[in-house]
Amino acid sequence: MRRPRRKAEETRDDILVTAEALLRKKGISGFSIADLAGELQMSPANVFKHFQSKAVLADAICDRHISHMIGRFQAFDEPAPAPERLAIVVRKLMEAHLADIRENPFLFEMLVVMSEANLPSGRHYKELIENLFSDLIRHGISSGVYTCSADTPINRTVASAFASVLHPVFLIGGDEEELRERCTALAELVNAALQKPLAK
Repeated sequence: MRRPRRKAEETRDDILVTAEALLRKKGISGFSIADLAGELQMSPANVFKHFQSKAVLADAICDRHISHMIGRFQAFDEPAPAPERLAIVVRKLMEAHLADIRENPFLFEMLVVMSEANLPSGRHYKELIENLFSDLIRHGISSGVYTCSADTPINRTVASAFASVLHPVFLIGGDEEELRERCTALAELVNAALQKPLAK
């Protein structure tokens, strides 16, 4: 009897879940594919069948983690005016990162490494952040609060403006109170610019 077609997807998911659990405990340098295979009771060759290297596996774990994290904010439905909505989303996303630093330091350290290595997960994170800001800006324009044009790549500019409180590289080792103050100040500055764009 043939195995179900989704078996490969299920195996891949099992590998990702188990590998993430090991990474949270030991860090990227503290576990091997052999350790992972032992936990899963499969051969290392079977792990490599789904992930060609440890780096590819780490990248997939990062991508899974950030997609889940930002997905929560894309479904965010805060009944607040656009300026408050923007500030709330940015603050909550930053706090989610800070919680990761405290509770999952090994995982966050890996996010930093992956973001610096220009791997697919880092590029995907940038895209997800830009899309999140696009949705927030469109909401502000449709409600008549933001006067910027939706046709310009303003979402990239806004994402860059918040990089110092949202990018893993800038968050690790940062003072939390200082980051919160900076986040509030940046939200005020960006909201002012979106409501009254500079004349050309």
